[in-house]
Amino acid sequence: MNWQEIDFQKYIEMVIPFGIKVAMAILIFVIGLSIVKLVSSMLRRAMNARSVEPTIATFVGRILHYLMLAFVVIAALGQLGVQTASVIAILGAAGLAVGLALQGTLSNFAAGVMLILLRPLKVGDFVEVSNTSGTVSEVSIFATRLLTGDYKTVVVPNSAVMGNTITNYSAQERRRIDLVVGVGYGSNLQQVKQELQIIADAEQRLLREYDVVIGVNELADSSVNLVFRSWVKTSDYWPVKWALTEKVKTRFDELGIEIPFPQLDIHNKSQQQAA
Repeated sequence: MNWQEIDFQKYIEMVIPFGIKVAMAILIFVIGLSIVKLVSSMLRRAMNARSVEPTIATFVGRILHYLMLAFVVIAALGQLGVQTASVIAILGAAGLAVGLALQGTLSNFAAGVMLILLRPLKVGDFVEVSNTSGTVSEVSIFATRLLTGDYKTVVVPNSAVMGNTITNYSAQERRRIDLVVGVGYGSNLQQVKQELQIIADAEQRLLREYDVVIGVNELADSSVNLVFRSWVKTSDYWPVKWALTEKVKTRFDELGIEIPFPQLDIHNKSQQQAA
């Protein structure tokens, strides 16, 4: 037996065990990948069956998918003799570094989950949040998009949405219209109330199951202010409010009922002294 045969035999003795390890690692990876896909599919179907919000279902499904995939990769590397404890430590350190770098993003994510679970607003609602009013066009896991009345898209981070007061004008099916009507101190208040009631009775979009409230609200500096309250469907709020305001002005002009407005009197002192 020569040295070449001995070296070849040693080479075979080294390669075969390593080849078996490689084959086992590949087998673990392939089988593990199949199991990951199967479990991910089952989780997705389970969340859909429980009517979990699609945004949350997608995000959670991806997180679990990558976690299971990482476990499969670590198991395959362990079969090759790699120190998995070191790999896990490196991944943990990397995860911590990424978490610290993405604190703002993670807070937006947490707020997005709360928005989707608590549902203080939804797509199509007209809301006011972070000093911005608009119709909600999208609620994603990191930000909320609002479409303003002049057709501008405003993207509000979810942390800002949850960290501020949310006024949802579409949350209820009805809204109350509060009109403040000022008349002169010389006006006949009973006549004014009657005319406001006539205007209310003529408006078909008012909800008849709720009484119209008309009363003297304030004795202001230059006017007697009456409050004119009525209820409408939320979708009719602005059209009815504008219509009532116009009808009040038109009717009062016809009857000669004064609607006071601020005036500024300027006195010329030099002319008064000359006179």
